[in-house]
Amino acid sequence: MSALKYWTNRPRGDSRTEKFAPKIWHRLAACSLAALTVCAAVSSLGEPTAARDKARSRAERALREGEFETAEKLFREILSRDGANIDARLGLSYTLLKQRNIRDAYDHAARVLSVEPLSARAHSLLGSALLAGGDFRLSVEEFRTALTLRENDALAIAGLAMIDFYEGRVSSSLSGLRRAVLLDSQEPDFIFNLAQAAARTERYKEAADAYERFLNIAPRTDADRRDRIRGLIDFLRYLGHQTALYVVGGQNRTVVPFELPDNRPIIQVRLNGQKEPFRFVLDTGSGISVISDATADRLSMKPVARGGLARAVGGGGKFEIVYGFLDSFEIGDVKISNVPVYLRKFFGTENPVDGYIGLAVINKFLTTVDYGLKSFELIREKGRDTDSVVVDPNVLEFPMRITSSGFLSSEVTLDGISRPLNFIVDTGASISVLSASLLKTENFSTVARTGRMRVFGAAGVADDVETLLLPRLTVGPSERAAVRAVVLDLEPLNETTGFIQNGIIGGNFLRHYRVTFDFVRGVVQLAPEHPVKVDKEEPPVRPSGAAIS
Repeated sequence: MSALKYWTNRPRGDSRTEKFAPKIWHRLAACSLAALTVCAAVSSLGEPTAARDKARSRAERALREGEFETAEKLFREILSRDGANIDARLGLSYTLLKQRNIRDAYDHAARVLSVEPLSARAHSLLGSALLAGGDFRLSVEEFRTALTLRENDALAIAGLAMIDFYEGRVSSSLSGLRRAVLLDSQEPDFIFNLAQAAARTERYKEAADAYERFLNIAPRTDADRRDRIRGLIDFLRYLGHQTALYVVGGQNRTVVPFELPDNRPIIQVRLNGQKEPFRFVLDTGSGISVISDATADRLSMKPVARGGLARAVGGGGKFEIVYGFLDSFEIGDVKISNVPVYLRKFFGTENPVDGYIGLAVINKFLTTVDYGLKSFELIREKGRDTDSVVVDPNVLEFPMRITSSGFLSSEVTLDGISRPLNFIVDTGASISVLSASLLKTENFSTVARTGRMRVFGAAGVADDVETLLLPRLTVGPSERAAVRAVVLDLEPLNETTGFIQNGIIGGNFLRHYRVTFDFVRGVVQLAPEHPVKVDKEEPPVRPSGAAIS
């Protein structure tokens, strides 16, 4: 059930509500009466009320106008004079969250709760920081606590709606975000997230209208982002005039072989009815499919919209966003009509490909990639009875999420790190990846360095990239020892994922399994395979063939 739907529709006196409530009062009991008394005393010795309110108003205005550094400075100045000013500390927490300074945003919200545990705003900010950091379980607890204290807390409602969004309950997410926007129509983030949910449910006009509204009220401080959104609006308007997208035809099931030259499945497809096949990488690291400029020229395909620069891995870190549209996309005996795509230049001449198959093409199928047999299977999901699914006990199963930017993500654990991490599950990556920021914040001193490699990314080529040998990588119930990974700056991707991705599970991990993506049930299944023969060892690394952000 939707996290938000349960909370808003829960019966008063529901046993689950009663079971949950003591956690709130436990926090109350843990709060020191002495601390409350001291804080009240300090507050009374602060500056006059009028001056304090004026200073906070200036900080809040800077926050609304997108001058986050100024807002942060002003809130900190207030707190330097009056450390017990709860409103200023909450404002600072929200400002830091806007700047994606998640740890400090969390700390300031937690400090408020240490003296005012009944602050719904503090609980919703804590939940937002936890969610941005990728801790779904604890974020749900904080959002629900906030709603216990204040039923119409827009930030908590929006937070639970985004959890629904990431976990595939998109209709519930859309309802929750509409409610959040109704409660706080001037919060740009709520409107932006509503646009994303509308687009994912193929309500393209609503999505375009929401993005337009976002541009009207959002601060004008990020010109690149605004250019990207204008291009996206044009694309959504174009899609809104199409009869339907991703229309499935042909047979209900197909099985095709694939090549595996560098741990990436390369499949032959047919485009726009042409007889000549094209070579496409299956890429679960991309939401929308991508075709090369050269392939677009061969198809005489013209851009239908463009706008702004995307940030991605490799080269200069940016490339122009250009949208195209395919009439048909055929894989074996299956045909998908009306397929939106990105058009861009591809880098690297070894094992050249014509494009990448994104999640949107395959998410209406039960999709299996058998690395041992080198076969790719699609089974139409329509009419499949998921309630009667029986999972083979030899199959390892774990939940998956979809990020705001359309990447498939799952929780993993690494030796030496107790908290769960979020990694993109990327069949289009030849090798696994560890984020540079995680390397800085956690202790990897005992992890072996294994040299340097060249990396091909969506934005170009990066040379002399450090590689590590991870002692153990665990995904759900599956674990592998001695997994090689390159260290890359994933900040360009994390700007748009919605919750932090700490790395990428690449082909050097996935190739040991038969991998099934069950989009209806929201799970990935791994069935161990016999050793897989890869056509060429130590290929030039492609950490994400179609990473768009």
